[in-house]
Amino acid sequence: MNWRYLLACVLAIISLAAAVQAQSVRIKDLVEVDGVRSNDLVGYGLVVGLNGSGDGLRNAPFTEEIMANMLERLGVNVNGEQFRPRNVAAVFVTGRLPPFARAGSSIDVTVSAIGDATSLLGGTLIMTPLNAADGQIYAVAQGTVIAGGAEAQGEAARVIQGVPTAGVIPGGARIEREVEFDFTQMTSLRLALREPDFTTAARIEEVINRSVGGTAAVMLDAGTVRLDLHKTGAGSPARAIYRIENLAVEPERRARVVVDQRSGTIVMGEDVRISRVAVSQGNLTLRIEEAPIAVQPNPFAEGETVVVPRTRADIVEEPGIGLAEIPNGTSLSEVIAGLNALGVSPRVGSRHHAE
Repeated sequence: MNWRYLLACVLAIISLAAAVQAQSVRIKDLVEVDGVRSNDLVGYGLVVGLNGSGDGLRNAPFTEEIMANMLERLGVNVNGEQFRPRNVAAVFVTGRLPPFARAGSSIDVTVSAIGDATSLLGGTLIMTPLNAADGQIYAVAQGTVIAGGAEAQGEAARVIQGVPTAGVIPGGARIEREVEFDFTQMTSLRLALREPDFTTAARIEEVINRSVGGTAAVMLDAGTVRLDLHKTGAGSPARAIYRIENLAVEPERRARVVVDQRSGTIVMGEDVRISRVAVSQGNLTLRIEEAPIAVQPNPFAEGETVVVPRTRADIVEEPGIGLAEIPNGTSLSEVIAGLNALGVSPRVGSRHHAE
């Protein structure tokens, strides 16, 4: 056999193996383990220390009510008092309790204004209990709000960048109660695929069984693979997950196109192929002009000056800037090049997903 041909075959096999390895994904990135999940938390509190950008208490009476209740709990009697501060804002505080979180650890929380406050920049969240769906308090939040926006205003103009009425507090909530769940008593686990697919589920089953031996994993449907912990020989559920979660699997990917009309963004996967289609781009211009006329009474006559509205509206439709035919089986790069050549804007009627 020609040594050059043999070397070419070896290089081809190495390249193919590298390509397959590059497309492989760990099982832990493809599935969620039954019982290992987070829980949402929510609370209602106050942000203080704002520089005149808080709630107008006349428009947000609930802010005044919670502030009065908080002051009374601290021993300050405010009954009958009239206070109208502008440095306080009522907010919702949300967070997520991760699985196996223990009392004393910290989690991040998001703070969002619910009144007419214009900014939470520089504010401090006062101690706020966070409840789960069962009504129990699982964490308490407090700290300085880091808002993700900026605001500047003058006498006749105002500029806002980002959303200054929402912010985060990194590590701002401390867990006070743990979720009662004994993971060690599990005898079998269900692996739920984040993107259900029969081929991917079958490959996960094959990889697990090949690694641990036997038939420890069984595919139940396109989105579930059951793992029998006794057949894994791991001794505990935690060790069983440890043995399989880093196994590499090549998932079956779908050709997908995501169109976001609000931001004008189109995201397409590399596997997308376009059927035979024609594309044309045109412009539609709508022009409205207001030219009111003031009608005055005759000299020495009784009457009042009346402003009569006068509106002119025109619709001008310009011809398309181009017509292009896209052949069947066109790849993603060819579609992008063609659309850019036409100057087609990624605007559609609504946000949708297409597969």
